Amino acid sequence: MIVMIVSTPGDVHAQAVMDALSDSGVGIELLDLSEFPTRISLSMEFENSKRRFCLRRTDCAKLDLSTISAAWWRRPPPFRVSAALTETAYRRFALSEAATAFAGLYQSMDAFWVNDPRRDAAAQHKPWQLALAQQIGLEIPVTLMTSDPEEAHDFWMRFKDCVIYKPFLSLPEAWRETRRLRAEEISLSESVRTAPVIFQRYVDAIADVRATIVGDEIFAASTDVRKGEYPTDVRFNPDARFESHLLPADVQDALRAMMRRMGLEYGAVDLRLTPEGKYVFLEINPAGQFLWIEIATGQKIASALAAHLVNGAKTRGGT
Repeated sequence: MIVMIVSTPGDVHAQAVMDALSDSGVGIELLDLSEFPTRISLSMEFENSKRRFCLRRTDCAKLDLSTISAAWWRRPPPFRVSAALTETAYRRFALSEAATAFAGLYQSMDAFWVNDPRRDAAAQHKPWQLALAQQIGLEIPVTLMTSDPEEAHDFWMRFKDCVIYKPFLSLPEAWRETRRLRAEEISLSESVRTAPVIFQRYVDAIADVRATIVGDEIFAASTDVRKGEYPTDVRFNPDARFESHLLPADVQDALRAMMRRMGLEYGAVDLRLTPEGKYVFLEINPAGQFLWIEIATGQKIASALAAHLVNGAKTRGGT
């Protein structure tokens, strides 16, 4: 049995799960997609009733992908084409061909995925997240997603100083935290024509809750936002202390239902606990980090993820 992790050598989350997997006696392979195509080659062969999927590294080491029983789609880096390919159109074509070939490979492998790359990509869409949360019965913030300046202005006027805004997807080169809309920014409503923005009514809270879900297991932890310097986005409270948190049974059931609807095996959910005792769903990250929660609470999330991969591999007939 071999478990493959799609990430980079410097990913501490991947390393933590690899360490946990080593205790299970399974084979482990780390696939760094930034090595394709310069240091890794891919071959997919189909003949009669047989097929062969293989990766070969520049040191001639081969990986028969039929031996992969489970795979963790952690945080794959982008492909990196040769620097010798300088023309923009050719570089775009090469990257497109690489992405399309590997997408077909993932769908063709008989492996247990955490998460299936297609479902992982779909689950990152925040409109779908909120629509599902509504359907399942989770509380959500009043939300407007728009590129219409008039709509944005009306929403701002409706909730005055209780509006936050955030991007649909943060990029490494253009990362943005969740921010509170300031009065002086209202005059900038025309700027939303450039790109759609997510606006939400600010949710007053006593705690931020992180629920890390592995299969049917939920590892929840909370921090008191009233003690933080930046209550709008807990990531900017370096002194935030997280403790284990027990979610009500109905909230746990709703989160599991959402995971099933999305087809996810792993997800990190952010919730806010209001002074009235309501849990408000903010978003789900299908590749969210968990080590900081594990370190703070002692919850064995890496071990649970490793065990889930091994158990999933067994369902595929891995030995």
